[in-house]
Amino acid sequence: MSERDNELCVAVTGAAGYIGSRVVRVLQDEHPDWEITALDNFYLGQVRQIGDVEVDHVDIRNRDRLENALSGADVVMHLAAISGVDDCDEQPDLAYEVNVQGTNNVAWFCRKAGAGLIFPFSMAVLGDPQEFPITVDHPRDPMNWYGRTKLLSERAIEDFAEGAFPAHLYMISNLYGEHEIDGTTVSKGTVTNFFVNRALAGETLTVYEPGTQSRNFVHVKDVARAYVRSAERMVEQLDAGETGVERYEIASDEDPSVMTLAEWVAEIAAEERDIEADVELIENPRGNETLVDTFEVATDSAREELNWEPRESVRQSIRALLSGR
Repeated sequence: MSERDNELCVAVTGAAGYIGSRVVRVLQDEHPDWEITALDNFYLGQVRQIGDVEVDHVDIRNRDRLENALSGADVVMHLAAISGVDDCDEQPDLAYEVNVQGTNNVAWFCRKAGAGLIFPFSMAVLGDPQEFPITVDHPRDPMNWYGRTKLLSERAIEDFAEGAFPAHLYMISNLYGEHEIDGTTVSKGTVTNFFVNRALAGETLTVYEPGTQSRNFVHVKDVARAYVRSAERMVEQLDAGETGVERYEIASDEDPSVMTLAEWVAEIAAEERDIEADVELIENPRGNETLVDTFEVATDSAREELNWEPRESVRQSIRALLSGR
């Protein structure tokens, strides 16, 4: 155990959001001796309190306010972002200010303070993958402004971290699932939830053609555990004086096609709720969608270096959503 462990301070930006609130909860459960600072500007975040940790209203674009709030942090989990592709396209200035300038503000604090940085740069930086399995070394070629802002941040952190602090950069596959914070369900508009909600409403499960397009899915709970394993490794690196960037893929072994996902929902809806949900192929409005029938992602580095592996499954998550468990 590191001498730093009992007095470690971890700060989480975006702590009111889908992933950030779960990260804070896991930190509380697994490291009750660690001090946690939770920050969010409440742009979309639903949560205001997580156990005994209050989420402070801080906008990462305000560097002075941010640095005051981060003061004393040993590790910063920087999860605050404008994360939707559509949101970034519709508000490009906001996406730039938050995802690029805001991230630079966080990285600049880490460089001055010597604090470790954990940051997800998203699979959106890859664009249309050219080979599988996908790894963090895959060529960057983002197809949208969201991916471009994440790529700019990835490159900036690499420069900021050199010789100054350790940084773990995460390429995250498609998120799904939900979790609870003090009785409040925290969720997001994922394709899994889309199908489940349509089934519950008695509506047809519509799948964009050709239906065979595949994605890798990873549960929000598994992602949160990866970040906590990351912080544990980072404590050792801080004590050893290590600096620079490490990159990890966070994904599961599941890459069902969209049609398969819809069929699973229909099947489980019939079992759990006696609902007969129809599945229908419709015209695909996404002209630049990646159309592959397997979407394998290598996760060797996370498994070996962080002792992490996914625990959740898509079918279990669908069953829990439909059964109310």
